Amino acid sequence: MQMMHDSDPSPTHIGASAKVRPPKLVYHSRLRDFSQLDRMRDMNEHEHEHEPEPDDNAQVQEPRLWQGNGWTARVIKNEDDEGWAVAMIKDGEPEPALVGPWTMGRDKKNPKPLDTSAFHTLVKTANEVLRRHEQQLHAQLHKNTVVTVDGADIKVALDIVPDDEHPYATLSAFDDAGERIAQVRVPAGFKLSPASATAWIENGFRNPS
Repeated sequence: MQMMHDSDPSPTHIGASAKVRPPKLVYHSRLRDFSQLDRMRDMNEHEHEHEPEPDDNAQVQEPRLWQGNGWTARVIKNEDDEGWAVAMIKDGEPEPALVGPWTMGRDKKNPKPLDTSAFHTLVKTANEVLRRHEQQLHAQLHKNTVVTVDGADIKVALDIVPDDEHPYATLSAFDDAGERIAQVRVPAGFKLSPASATAWIENGFRNPS
């Protein structure tokens, strides 16, 4: 008969009625909490990445100061009376292009606040004033007349160069095909008229000054 030692690891030593206790599962709640914190941190960082940065060039839109469309409207005290005025300043220009009276508010003391509708009206008015001013300036600096000499129509143009120190003008003649046939430099105060143009042509386009 074969003897079995107690140290024999054979499973035959485990009785049929013996119960094998399963390994105990440990729930790592702290690990779960850290994982949630990591996810929340990642979400916050992702949101911050898409947050707009402050715009230092953001346009001001306040009751007495409004910017947009290349213009700035500023409500100021009217120097002529006790009322209010609005100055329209084009971007890049040191002086206002337009200064006009501004409506009093309901309290009859403070000015009416600027708003989008009022600002758009002011911009339209200021642009129209600039356009008329540019047209007037162009008409003052560029003049022309057409005269007939020896049966030929000749256009004579006077273009003034408004230099602060040494202003001058050029007097030019063009034939009916638009070709320039003569040009001389004249004083900025030269008066162009059909008579002065004809005299210049008949004098052989010599400098009239």
